[in-house]
Amino acid sequence: MPFAFHYAARSDVGMVRSNNEDSGYAGPHLLAMADGMGGHAGGDVASSTVVAALVDLDGESLSGRDASQALLDRIREANREIGTAVDDDPRLDGMGTTLIAMLRTGDRIALAHIGDSRAFLLRDGEVTQVTKDHSFVQNLVDEGRITADEAKTHPQRSLVTRVLTGSDEDEPDLVVRQGRAGDRYLIASDGLTDYVARETVDDVLRETRDPGECAERLVGLALRAGAPDNVTVIVGDLVDIAKVDAPPTQPQVVGAAAERRRGTRPVPVTPAEKAAALSKAATGGDDDTDDDGVTLAEEGPRTRRGTVLRVVAALVVAAVVVAGGSYAAYAWSQQQYYLGEQDGVVTVFRGVDQDLGPISLHSPEYATTIPVDELPDSYQQNIEAGIEASSRADADARVTELRLQAEACRYARSQGDECRTVQPGWTPPSPSASPSASPSASPSGSASPSPSASPSASSSGLPSLSTTSTPTVPPPA
Repeated sequence: MPFAFHYAARSDVGMVRSNNEDSGYAGPHLLAMADGMGGHAGGDVASSTVVAALVDLDGESLSGRDASQALLDRIREANREIGTAVDDDPRLDGMGTTLIAMLRTGDRIALAHIGDSRAFLLRDGEVTQVTKDHSFVQNLVDEGRITADEAKTHPQRSLVTRVLTGSDEDEPDLVVRQGRAGDRYLIASDGLTDYVARETVDDVLRETRDPGECAERLVGLALRAGAPDNVTVIVGDLVDIAKVDAPPTQPQVVGAAAERRRGTRPVPVTPAEKAAALSKAATGGDDDTDDDGVTLAEEGPRTRRGTVLRVVAALVVAAVVVAGGSYAAYAWSQQQYYLGEQDGVVTVFRGVDQDLGPISLHSPEYATTIPVDELPDSYQQNIEAGIEASSRADADARVTELRLQAEACRYARSQGDECRTVQPGWTPPSPSASPSASPSASPSGSASPSPSASPSASSSGLPSLSTTSTPTVPPPA
């Protein structure tokens, strides 16, 4: 059975932004959406770079295994391009992007995902989310510390933990799904999912038959809800092209990728090639073999991240009995950082907060001058549990944030008020302010990390922090 996507892509700058940092592509065999971050630091460059690197896959005929590997290879190539762009132009330092990409081959769909953009599947009238956010609040939900409903209004809901930033450590999750004729996929940036209720999105997916009309309705709902962020929506229906009259062959490119700005590599839009690819699929040119060695998502996901974790766990177990395993586990641990307490002050440690038999897997990197007991209670609990950092730069940024929280806490107590968490950029009120004034959270929400920070960045559309502001260290639930 020859399959293809019947697709539509729509994007809007939103109610507040002056530029679109989202990029989207929809074609017969490929759906891709990237939500850039970094504001003037080049979120649009990051997103369009990634999408431009993928679009050639839309015209290739690949087996299931080849499609998965080709998708990962292109994403890694694009990520290296982001890193090169940052090296060549320091003004781009701090940019990054989420990504969801779906590459169809036969009835299999290779799905790559990193960040907090979301993908949904409508099948037999039921809508399910087929990606899991790489975000701080999702980690809290997974740990049972907050509920999914509480995550919707959590002050750190825009803090993402994994995105493409040009670092070699950036790696998407990858699964292969079994497609069926009649499946509808939705890929959306958080400009939609943060402002339109899930129930409403589900209703529109069920009730609106045409993909283009469906995408337009969803974008319109986000704008009516006052979404300040860019809104990008891609809808793809998996169809048997032998039974569809005149399926689309002209790819649709939206957002920053369509603008081709700042010297970003242009997105090749070649209708003839897309039509040829579609014709090839119709005549059985796709490799649709049932047994291609690919494990489907329904059979259990095999992501690189999960594989790494399993390997590390195996190394830790093996380390008890073999010296080689001990060395491997130790070498891995020394690439990690976390913030904890030592001698009553916040201390940055290199390694992980555990030991391997007689071998300590952590050591103090440096001690700060921040007394733990001067922090808000939630931060004290976080320090006690250990605040993970993805790099030394990330750890330094979190120390700066803790210093701000301690300063705000001292001020609040000096005014006889309760110690409260404040947002980046807070400063003590001027002497002319009311004596009863107390620090309060800025309405701006979570901010993106400073240029030196790791990919724990915000894709909420808020401005990146300057050198005078600091990223938020998430308090526990």
